[in-house]
Amino acid sequence: KLNVKQAAAVINGIAEGCRIAGCALIGGETAEMPGMYKKGDYDLAGFAVGAAERGQVLPRADVSAADKLLGLASSGLHSNGFSLVRKILKISGARLGMAAPFDRQRQLCEALLTPTRIYVRPLLEAIRQTGAIKAMAHITGGGFVENIPRILPKSLAAHVMLDGVKPQPVFGWLAKTGGVTQGEMLRTFNCGIGMVLVVDARHSNPVQALLNASGESVVELGWLEPFTDRQVRFSGKLAL
Repeated sequence: KLNVKQAAAVINGIAEGCRIAGCALIGGETAEMPGMYKKGDYDLAGFAVGAAERGQVLPRADVSAADKLLGLASSGLHSNGFSLVRKILKISGARLGMAAPFDRQRQLCEALLTPTRIYVRPLLEAIRQTGAIKAMAHITGGGFVENIPRILPKSLAAHVMLDGVKPQPVFGWLAKTGGVTQGEMLRTFNCGIGMVLVVDARHSNPVQALLNASGESVVELGWLEPFTDRQVRFSGKLAL
């Protein structure tokens, strides 16, 4: 059971997310189940319903080799990979209330729980104005390795250039403290890129300009190529 202050914080966070995304919170309920949850525990679940115009659903059928990949910067962990985060916290002995080892101006808990960046408004605007965005992959659980292939036809692979990715310091701390390999980081975390776009190479500059003007940080992440042995190929090295 949450106290009034905790419940207000949860609802205010949901409401702020709705405002950022331009969607409506149309219902909800609370249920107390003391036999299920201990004091201080709570469970939060939800779903979303959207609408799209016919012929404008992504990914488009014309995703092809030589299309560009653009990456939009994340704000941090984006609520993914926390089973590994908790394990690293345990083996390191770090306390959530201590100053973050990689940012002495913030508590470690604050750095780990930085709110997820919501890309809805700028991406809808870029889709409508440019007509050049063919597919989008939200980099959630499974990282680059599992999420990018979901938007690709089986005949194509993504070539991702890691040298252009700029992970926030929290990712470097997790990798070093937990002894996590680059491959496992790319499979577990967003590593600084929260959204990947497949864009018509001829019109990628207007997409980048529009997203940059809306406050997003955009990097050229790579390109698509014919599928060979795996659907995501990496070159370069993460700056962890």
